[in-house]
Amino acid sequence: MKHNDIRPTIGFLSTYPPTSCGLATFTRSLLNAVAEDRGSHDGLGVVSLIDEPQMERPQEDVLPEVVHEHLNGDPVSLTGTIKALNSFDVVSIQHEYGIFGGQDGNEVLDILGSLDVPAIVTLHTVLSQPTLGQRSILRQLVAMAERTVVMSETAYSRLLSEYSVDASKVRVIPHGASLNLENHEPQTDARPTILTWGLIGPGKGLEMAIDAFVGLDNLDPLPRYVIQGKTHPKVRASQGTAYLDGLVARVHDLGLENIVEFDNRYLKSDELAAEVNRADMVVLPYESTEQVTSGVLVEALAAGKPVIATEFPHAVEMLSSGAGIAVPHGDAPAMSAALRRVLTYPVLANRMAREARRIGTTLHWPSIGRRYDLLATKLTRPQSRGRAVSYSGRLRSQSDAVIQAG
Repeated sequence: MKHNDIRPTIGFLSTYPPTSCGLATFTRSLLNAVAEDRGSHDGLGVVSLIDEPQMERPQEDVLPEVVHEHLNGDPVSLTGTIKALNSFDVVSIQHEYGIFGGQDGNEVLDILGSLDVPAIVTLHTVLSQPTLGQRSILRQLVAMAERTVVMSETAYSRLLSEYSVDASKVRVIPHGASLNLENHEPQTDARPTILTWGLIGPGKGLEMAIDAFVGLDNLDPLPRYVIQGKTHPKVRASQGTAYLDGLVARVHDLGLENIVEFDNRYLKSDELAAEVNRADMVVLPYESTEQVTSGVLVEALAAGKPVIATEFPHAVEMLSSGAGIAVPHGDAPAMSAALRRVLTYPVLANRMAREARRIGTTLHWPSIGRRYDLLATKLTRPQSRGRAVSYSGRLRSQSDAVIQAG
């Protein structure tokens, strides 16, 4: 897979479609962004993380860019994973504790420690109060990787202050977004649509969002709150439809059937973009006080939508210039008041939308992909880590450079 082109080959390690999760979507978008900037998918490949053997899933589900599937916790698969990743010039690892095997996902350290090529680790979670195991893993990841990427200033500050890592190895590259700025002029007599989308499950704060619409039934026109997305696969595996059924029952008990709607389809990216574009506002009621990255948030801003969100760190950071309103966690009346303000003051809604569009234009995926590609290119230069250039001109790692760097 290695070659002499000025652009290094890149192997991506992450969950990947058809797996339904935010990191899988992120990785595919990042790979496609790098390919778009290069004008080709050549030299780009994926090692996808899976939790079940391949024979239990249809072979046609495996996308052509996937060069290997890593079965979490399987030693044989681990050997193949390391071989596959070492065939690239640079490895891009997406990190979230729950996607890797082992306690707190510590299998990622086995993979990273066995690489002979430089690695870029993108942190999707930086906890303010991690367990001892989580703290240890994150510190080792930063020490062993050539560069670590975080996607918000909050994550950067937290990583440096709480984990005592080497700041020179950390970079901030925002989460990318697909620009979705088609003109949307709602009819004057149309009901305004408020949208929440993503996999459905506990922790998304949907209960509070539903409660926030109590008392808004006196608005004219009456708002529509659409909860779009299917139940998270892991929630469905453990609970079936019980969680979703509970949300539907809550809507019924509160008498909100004429306001709250559920769309349980899993939409393709273009279909979802159309739904987001038709919305007038986006609500992110997440319960987590730790969330330093939200792909849904950046996509909403890129679509030019006013956002009402709980005060999770990424929302506080991104909405501070006026693209939306952040409300306290668990405070349904505060969210209701914010919704009423935006729904009843068109000037405010338009001002928020303009600011959202301004922010969104800085998050276009091709420009984000270019920054990752530039970072990968710099890491394959001889001076980047004391790496030796072979006779063929390709960059080779010193045999134990990664382990010594840790």
